[in-house]
Amino acid sequence: MLIYGNTPRDIMKMMWRRRIKMLSIIVVIAVAVMLMGCTIGNKKVSPPLQALDKFFETLGSGTNKTAEIEKNSTGVE
Repeated sequence: MLIYGNTPRDIMKMMWRRRIKMLSIIVVIAVAVMLMGCTIGNKKVSPPLQALDKFFETLGSGTNKTAEIEKNSTGVE
């Protein structure tokens, strides 16, 4: 059946294109919002992130600085 010169297959293609456009716009907005949540900017983090700092110091130096700090803080040698 023709509706204004379009077959049902043509109408389905037009609807599908609109869905793809809307879905792609929603995905782009969602990714932008997630990336905005990952940035800290000029905000001060309280308490400061120290775990990653220790990890990267240990990774870069080759010595296990985290174990030394834990031994000293607990008092057990």
